[in-house]
Amino acid sequence: EQARSHDLYRGARSDWRVIHYATFLFCRFTVVTNTAFNSLPLSAAMLANLESLGYAEMTPIQAQSLPVILKGMDLIAQAKTGSGKTAAFGIGLLNPINPRFFGCQALVMCPTRELADQVAKEIRRLARSEDNIKVLTLCGGVSFGPQIGSLEHGAHIIVGTPGRIQQHLRKGSLVLDGLNTLILDEADRML
Repeated sequence: EQARSHDLYRGARSDWRVIHYATFLFCRFTVVTNTAFNSLPLSAAMLANLESLGYAEMTPIQAQSLPVILKGMDLIAQAKTGSGKTAAFGIGLLNPINPRFFGCQALVMCPTRELADQVAKEIRRLARSEDNIKVLTLCGGVSFGPQIGSLEHGAHIIVGTPGRIQQHLRKGSLVLDGLNTLILDEADRML
């Protein structure tokens, strides 16, 4: 195995994979000896896309979190702005997406519209190598109607703010029956 792990982690697979980047409680301390993306179980298309996007090797947060995420384990982690957190959870959430099922399979909640837009843009860039992955942003401050129309056509990944996501859940326009991944980005600001 590429990494030596200490037994501080007690990660049980749950129905929802929660990848939470806020309070540093990353309970698995992993010493990573290989920071190359090709050391991970990623498709050749994803590896080629990462290379085209300029991802030469994993940052520390990516090297420690991606092996855990790709195994389908729950994770709580924190790293500074610009450290590659979004790419870490973006790559991880794309792995289990079924492109033939047009329902919400991953939900990313962000505290602000600006952050949600930024996260959605990065996930779209990472998803270029995947076939027909639809990413939809649901935030306040924009008209509700077009969002409902987009949801009716189906989306694999929803990125949004808690208030607008809650509105869509109450209205029944957002259904989470197919959800397998939940990400709380900057959860300390939302909770």
